[in-house]
Amino acid sequence: MGARPQFIKAAPVSTILRETGCVEILVHTGQHYDANMSDVFFSDMTIPLPDVSLGVGSGSHGYQTARMLEGVEKVLLEQEPDWLLTYGDTNSTLAASLAACKLLIPIAHVEAGLRSYRRDMPEEHNRVLTDHCSEVLFCPTATAVKNLQQEGITRGVHLVGDTMYDAVLQFSAIARERSTILSDLALEPKHFLLATIHRPYNTDVPANLESIVEALVDVGEPVVLPIHPRTRPRIDELSTQVLRRLSRSAVRIVQPVGYLDMLALEQFARLILTDSGGVQKEAYFFEVPCITLRPETEWTETVNTGWNALVAADRRRIVELATNGSWPAGPAPRLFGDGTAANKIALVLAQDAAR
Repeated sequence: MGARPQFIKAAPVSTILRETGCVEILVHTGQHYDANMSDVFFSDMTIPLPDVSLGVGSGSHGYQTARMLEGVEKVLLEQEPDWLLTYGDTNSTLAASLAACKLLIPIAHVEAGLRSYRRDMPEEHNRVLTDHCSEVLFCPTATAVKNLQQEGITRGVHLVGDTMYDAVLQFSAIARERSTILSDLALEPKHFLLATIHRPYNTDVPANLESIVEALVDVGEPVVLPIHPRTRPRIDELSTQVLRRLSRSAVRIVQPVGYLDMLALEQFARLILTDSGGVQKEAYFFEVPCITLRPETEWTETVNTGWNALVAADRRRIVELATNGSWPAGPAPRLFGDGTAANKIALVLAQDAAR
């Protein structure tokens, strides 16, 4: 693992594996190397510290993936594991899967079967290739299972639910007790919006980023924007006029926050705006309406139930939905399992080991 979403997905699984007596070797690629994007999650979620830290850091996709591939291969040769367990769809996921595949080490993929059907997304390549390399595929939703079936993958597929839902159930109450983020920022529950922006689709296209920032200003309500390291310099490059409007607005740009603080912000936000797949799901888990700042999503279930709206970087549409959107009034259907995904994953791996 190597990025924020993977730490969250791995935490419940790591706990169960160790409780059942499995020897787990955690490899941190260093894809997210900022302390606020990495170290804080290990402390917040009581994840054991990594046994191996590759320290790859940032770089182009080719450079980053190649260094991870080389580093993971070395670990696999030294440790000779029974399984490589990998999460999600980052460059860390792909690099680890390629390393294991070449060494004939079976791969278990947590969060298999997701598809956005946009091949210009690096994550789409990562998840598709990993799924086709994997011996065991742990799917979070029935839609993910169907996606794999359409690609001819039926063997080793298990519908287990979403480990991020496990984590939310485990840590949301702890977040309410321990987090002081609302008082620190003088926020009233359900009287602020939460926004996150980090995907190249938005950060690396000035027109898109400017449109989103202008929309956040136009909404006219308090907006908390925990700033991703790749987004901060891009905002600073916006036009003087936009920066002037931003400085006078109710948008609060803050440093990246830890997991517990993020859960507190998500639970008590009136509305969430994001281009993150994980944050879309967490919004759904908390039954907080979500505006997704992308033209597509791999979490189509959240859109189909009415809790999520895809707007890309459309300024007018963002403002319209944020101020006058019609959102479901009833509870969100439980589509992501029952909170025991980690247990089911551990059971499948244990049964295989017994054979």
